[in-house]
Amino acid sequence: MAIPSRIAALLLLVAALPLFAADEPASPAAAGWDRQAAVRYLDSREAWWQTWDRAQKDHGTLCVSCHTQFPYALARPTLRSALDEAAPGPQEAAMLASIEKRVRGWSQMAPFYSDALSGAGKEVESRNAESVLNAIILSGYDAGRPALSDTARLAFDNAWALQSRTGPDAGAWVWQNFEYTPWESKESQYHFAALMAVAVGKAPGRYRDDPKIDPNLAALRGYLRSHYEAQPLLNKIAALWASRDFPGVTTTQQRDALLGLLSALQRPDGGWSLADLGNWERRDKTPLETRSDGYATGLIVLVLEETARSPQADSHVARGLAWLRGNQDAATGAWPAWSLNKNRDPKSEVGQFMSDAATGYAVLALDAGQTGR
Repeated sequence: MAIPSRIAALLLLVAALPLFAADEPASPAAAGWDRQAAVRYLDSREAWWQTWDRAQKDHGTLCVSCHTQFPYALARPTLRSALDEAAPGPQEAAMLASIEKRVRGWSQMAPFYSDALSGAGKEVESRNAESVLNAIILSGYDAGRPALSDTARLAFDNAWALQSRTGPDAGAWVWQNFEYTPWESKESQYHFAALMAVAVGKAPGRYRDDPKIDPNLAALRGYLRSHYEAQPLLNKIAALWASRDFPGVTTTQQRDALLGLLSALQRPDGGWSLADLGNWERRDKTPLETRSDGYATGLIVLVLEETARSPQADSHVARGLAWLRGNQDAATGAWPAWSLNKNRDPKSEVGQFMSDAATGYAVLALDAGQTGR
């Protein structure tokens, strides 16, 4: 994969930089961030998703979107815990019930997309992608429990059954590809394979030690290792995240090179830009938005918090957290991010997809920064 010119120039400097070299001091952080506003935004977006005609699937279930429902499912339990909410609200409960229904009735559920309506291969792509997203989400809901729930274990079983066993991508899952970067494109296969490794590594009850899945884990590890160097930076960040609890994904040299490059790419304002994390080009040929955004900053800060704790790394994390605290929209509760595919109106329903993901990851990074996990 070609390397953007800005990144290519930075690569020449990385070798001369100490790992996470000292940078300019962080500007004073805002007083804090508004969890209630984040809840209002995320719940309102999930409520809209549940009523959108394109999200409606068979048996009264919902599509598990990579951009809206998936980050919502990752972040909403964290907010619920921080705000001492007694139980999931109606939006979260409906989302979870739909996923569990599809997992338990897996053999009776139609894929999200059909070959007849969406093109050849879309049934396999959507079935594979859904199985992985279901496993990641449901295992996340089991965090803190002594073992996986039966439904989460079944979701993993469904995903392992669809894992590619032969060919150059053995160990991964055929991913949904509508040429919408970064979650429904050719790059997405590696990204979500890495997030699957994150989920397996974090799953309670040391699920990763279950001998029945040893062949699956070996294949997944082999795929992530052998395909790492060809990935955009966004995917390498996901691989770094996986490496914490799923050893053998990256080498020490790969890790150090990535951390050095992320150090060089941090903006003077403390944030990171998604435009720097791959060789992206919009389908409508409009220029990419290059400002710091909540998705890139939230994801990078979260991964650094979990994988690269050191005085040098912590200074970059502190500046990233300051950017996140200072860039939550006071009116909506969301964090900004912009489409890599088209120059979309960021206030439109579809134009908010990137902010949905940005807000989910910003919440996770800010929570980790306050809890020290």
